[in-house]
Amino acid sequence: MVDVLLEQYDKGQQSFVIRNAKDKLAEMVMDISGNIITVYHTEVFPGAEGKGLGKILLKTMVEYARQNGLKVKPLCVFVQAQFKRHPDLYSDLWQKG
Repeated sequence: MVDVLLEQYDKGQQSFVIRNAKDKLAEMVMDISGNIITVYHTEVFPGAEGKGLGKILLKTMVEYARQNGLKVKPLCVFVQAQFKRHPDLYSDLWQKG
């Protein structure tokens, strides 16, 4: 099982992060303002690709949004592609435009 942490930064941005004992393996950078999560970027770092970490970050973000009554504005190419590919899974969250 992979643990996903929510990290807060000084300028109001947050990230869902997956780490091993010494390195950051993947992160999803976002901002929460009002009732909108704007997802800017998802990255799986070299050496950790192909393990489904991006989808784990997506699942964690979606669960967080639903639990907190938030909508998602997917500016991130990966998240936007998943929302478009599976609109039935994300239509309740998707803040278009």
